[in-house]
Amino acid sequence: MGNYSIVALPGDGIGPEITDVALRVLDRVTAALPDLTVSVASHDAGAERWRRTGTAMPEETFEACQRADAILMGAIGLPDARHPDGREVNGDVIFRLRFALDLFAGIRPVRSLPGVPDTLAGAPRIDYVVVRENVEGLYASRTGGTNVRGEVATDTIVITANGTRKVCEIAFDLAARRTGRPQDGRRVVTCVDKANVLSSYAFFRSVFDEVADAHDDIGRDHVYVDAMTAFQVQRPETFDVVVAENMFGDIISDLAAATVGGLGLAASADVGYRHGMFQPAHGSAPDIAGRDVANPTAMVLSTAMMLDWLGRRHDDQAALDAAAMIDAAALRVLERGETVTADLGGSASCSAMGEAILAALGDGTTGAAR
Repeated sequence: MGNYSIVALPGDGIGPEITDVALRVLDRVTAALPDLTVSVASHDAGAERWRRTGTAMPEETFEACQRADAILMGAIGLPDARHPDGREVNGDVIFRLRFALDLFAGIRPVRSLPGVPDTLAGAPRIDYVVVRENVEGLYASRTGGTNVRGEVATDTIVITANGTRKVCEIAFDLAARRTGRPQDGRRVVTCVDKANVLSSYAFFRSVFDEVADAHDDIGRDHVYVDAMTAFQVQRPETFDVVVAENMFGDIISDLAAATVGGLGLAASADVGYRHGMFQPAHGSAPDIAGRDVANPTAMVLSTAMMLDWLGRRHDDQAALDAAAMIDAAALRVLERGETVTADLGGSASCSAMGEAILAALGDGTTGAAR
């Protein structure tokens, strides 16, 4: 019987609104499954808290995250809440959790969704996953770069064999349990880099190839990052699982989301061997905060990813069933198109779309949470 402790960090802007929807969905699905218990403790962290107190995340909140079975995050940060050097304070929460809890793999599913108009005219079905190395790369310099008298600024990319190997293993493990790329069903992991120019990326590729050698049942491919951005638009159906360094993974995952309807639909997971954090890929959207118009889909799908991760990690069928139920309910609402938010061409409020997802949980449908 699954019994899980979750820390919720609703955060800033639209974060509390979409988190409220996700927690109601989580509560409803767990009530329907007697073998699954999820206890949620909400904590205040983010830019608004930083403005009030000078600290974006207190130690007791970090320690609660450290103890929890998983973290469910709404949206952290506000554009004008910045440190003197220009960095947004959201890093005080997101980056601290990623680095301190070793959430080394950022997982971003990319798939065509029912009822959502194609961004790419005439595009075939899209279904792939971007796996982003989360704690190394160029972002490892987030507080260690230099700025000399406002004349010279430097940041240093960090690529290690161990870190690259871990994220590549995650990518191949994902490929092993997926059905393959839409083009032909072939299972393939694609390494995205700039190995033709920079030695750090050539090293990343060499470690990727070492991992690929141990997975001869799964294909491998290599694509330079500049070509990748073109291929994501021109032939996205040729991808299955994609793995990339931190900065490149950040960029191509947002582009990927745009090709299937936008960041309002983009779920994500930051996971390691022990901890997992789940959040929508979009930001806090302060311009629409408090108006009950935000799209809750990405947050709801991130909740499904959380349950799927817990289910696989603990061999818990109830958690896997809950993930599938939430995923299917969200997709059913999108497919019907009757109660969706303005960014999807509808007129529903955030809370109304949430109610529609809750209602769809009772349809008895299931689906595969990715």
